[in-house]
Amino acid sequence: MEEQIRNYILDLGVDDVGFACAQDYQSPKSYEITKLLPEAKSIIVLAFKPLSSCESPSMSAAQNGYLDLGSFARSASYRISRFLERNYKAKIATMPIAYPFEIHNDRKALADFSQRHAAVAAGLGSFGRHNLVIHPQFGTRVIFTSIITNLTLQPSPKCEDFCTQCNLCVENCPARALDEAGKTDIRKCLGHSQPYGLIADITFQLQQLGRSPEEQKQMLMDEQYARLRQAAHLGNQYMCFNCLKSCPIGLA
Repeated sequence: MEEQIRNYILDLGVDDVGFACAQDYQSPKSYEITKLLPEAKSIIVLAFKPLSSCESPSMSAAQNGYLDLGSFARSASYRISRFLERNYKAKIATMPIAYPFEIHNDRKALADFSQRHAAVAAGLGSFGRHNLVIHPQFGTRVIFTSIITNLTLQPSPKCEDFCTQCNLCVENCPARALDEAGKTDIRKCLGHSQPYGLIADITFQLQQLGRSPEEQKQMLMDEQYARLRQAAHLGNQYMCFNCLKSCPIGLA
């Protein structure tokens, strides 16, 4: 069964796939996996190599590359899930790249499911100094999605540690979010990488309070508001990929 599933997934154009036992998924902050699928027994993790345009100096070109990847990843995940349900009577829960996820005051900036921990459990890489997953072939230039299922699948062998501790990711982080080993300062990271995210939107709304109608009109005509609207419509895209681009592993 595992070989049939693997071949179907790779034939769709997914770059790599790994299997993990649900009990081997150990994410310290995300939800328990049974909250997402009570009958969870296995996780199928899909790996996608981003287009080279994602490293373009043009931020719009880079963002479009990731949006294209996200669209393909969702389509592939859906087709695979239908395949599992149709051929194996499986129950599934699809876990997308990052969102949507439940937002709570005590769980700020935490996704329901950790793709990183799932990828490591499925043998698709190891954690690097930047706290991202390093794939044996693609290095850090890889995106993961997952499908939780009640099927019992043979887990993939675990990967070795690929990080060379060169510290280039730390040195090239403009927000200094990686200074402490083993921890990413989320507030610093998001403050720089998502300048048109939720916090920026709240700040803009608060700045409008007490302003005259003419001042409010000027604010609404400013490029800041246009960028906030575009980001909200397309999704809160990251605008910094330094930790991915600076990693030398997988470039050969």
